[in-house]
Amino acid sequence: METTAVTTASRVNAAVESIQEQVSEASDFMSKLGDYAKKFLPLIVVALIILMIGYIITKLLTKIIDRAMKRSKIDAGAKNFLLSVIRIALYTVVLVMALSVLKVPISSIITILGAAGLAVSLALQTCLSNLAGGFIILFSKPFVTGDIIEIDSTVGTVRAISILYTKIDTFDGKTVFIPNGKVSDAKLINYTESPLRRIDLTFSIAYGEDFKKAQAIICEVINSEPLIQSIPCPVVRMGRHGESSIDIDALVWVKNSDYLSTRYDLLENVKAAFDENGIEIPFSRLDVHMK
Repeated sequence: METTAVTTASRVNAAVESIQEQVSEASDFMSKLGDYAKKFLPLIVVALIILMIGYIITKLLTKIIDRAMKRSKIDAGAKNFLLSVIRIALYTVVLVMALSVLKVPISSIITILGAAGLAVSLALQTCLSNLAGGFIILFSKPFVTGDIIEIDSTVGTVRAISILYTKIDTFDGKTVFIPNGKVSDAKLINYTESPLRRIDLTFSIAYGEDFKKAQAIICEVINSEPLIQSIPCPVVRMGRHGESSIDIDALVWVKNSDYLSTRYDLLENVKAAFDENGIEIPFSRLDVHMK
């Protein structure tokens, strides 16, 4: 019995000693945590204050820059693009300042940013290509917001030029987002760059019809259209000897804003004039000879 009592007492003492050690370790940990908090809490507070103040200052600066750009002649797309770049740069500076307050070495920050930049550049090569394309578009200015352009068979009005994409509203009500990298490399037609645009139409008549009469009718219709420019002079000439028709080319110049309406008017009015004067417009047909 005495042996059992001694064994139980030793176990109790060991358990008590273990508990005391754990309590002591926890007490030391809390003491160290308190020391760290006393040491770094003011720095954390200062860093948070820097972040808040930096956020406010960035907002104010971007508003001031935005107002200054509105007074200048900078394109709306370029303005939005530059504001985005400036905003990102300011936020990066504020973050670096906050980290430096927390005693994070600047060299380490630069190294981390460099490594992160390299990793991002490798992973986002397409995005970087689009970003570079955005800079090329905004500073070389092949087009600006509001221009009517054609890129890879997409025709429409430029509504916005963002960091990565160019937004185009097509004439059939679609919104197309084209990557800036593709825009800078593609063949681009700017219909707004010149104030005038040429309408190219071809009218076909049968071989048995009087070409001079048909040519005079087309000229008469053109002269009756008030939106067609007299300079450059309209051209109405025989364009081709087709398989079943004579093709007459009609080339006229109009203002960009009048292009579609004038084109439709010419097609409709020439057809009506041909019908009134008995000019036959041929259609494809096949003659079969039986022996």
